Amino acid sequence: MRWNDKPYHSLDYELKKKYGEKVYKIALDAGMTCPNRDGTCGIRGCIFCSEGGSGDFAAKGTTIAMQLEQGKQYFHSKKIGTKFIAYFQSYTNTYAPVAKLEQIYREALDEPTVVGISIATRPDCLGRDVLSLLDRLNREYDDKFLWIELGLQTVHEQTAQLIRRGYPLPVFETALTQLHAISIPVIAHVILGLPGETKEMMLETCVYLAQKHISGIKLQLLHVLKNTDLAQIYEKKSFEILDFMEYIDIVISCLEVLPPDMVIHRVTGDGPRDLLIAPLWSLDKRRVLNALHQEMKRRGTWQSAVYAPKTIL
Repeated sequence: MRWNDKPYHSLDYELKKKYGEKVYKIALDAGMTCPNRDGTCGIRGCIFCSEGGSGDFAAKGTTIAMQLEQGKQYFHSKKIGTKFIAYFQSYTNTYAPVAKLEQIYREALDEPTVVGISIATRPDCLGRDVLSLLDRLNREYDDKFLWIELGLQTVHEQTAQLIRRGYPLPVFETALTQLHAISIPVIAHVILGLPGETKEMMLETCVYLAQKHISGIKLQLLHVLKNTDLAQIYEKKSFEILDFMEYIDIVISCLEVLPPDMVIHRVTGDGPRDLLIAPLWSLDKRRVLNALHQEMKRRGTWQSAVYAPKTIL
């Protein structure tokens, strides 16, 4: 099975199918913080999270409109891109008064070249008022889409506690049920290579998500960044970072257990060059993608190759 030129159902394939052209994502910084940083459930954040709150590549600007314009100019300078996704990336993007959330979401949705918004957040930051706003906007802007990206990272509670995720798995499941009820697509974030996790544990996370009817998934390589608690653990040689072919093998196995309609938003990741400690091989993204495609072709495998839908008796 192939999705154009790839052995997996990529986001690029899905967007081109819907819009007839490549759609580009503009990362935004809405000036949020996180309950794992402001003292609500922690003050140091997740152990891998940089000072940018996972938004190190986000555009900068006073308003969302200014950031969108900055992002569009970057793509226009390459003479590519006429449609965009506004990606609220930095920190927790539902963690603010609803009035502010409505203002920034509308500012993005009202931009004519924006086809939809993607909101990165935590499952413990989706109160009734936020869900009501999302439901209302999703209905009102019926010509555009609204996605929620949830940072799950792992289904294993021991790992979740180690990385200071700050919530147990049932909180994720409740958020998923609530978002499904208002027809908001969910993209789950998974980090591969977390300290102490085996390949089998990573696959268990993907098998779990394969049964949850989520719209998409991001498979993110663990990056060790400067000025994080993870960097201190890594420097003590408390765990080994994944090597190149080990990561390729794990990604392939993860793709094989995922359903064919699940959109793959990411199979690697971007670590800021000036912050990245390890793995340095991840800086060559083209090499990672080429190796993934070549190895899947060599093995004669594809996304969903061993997917087993859950049988309801």
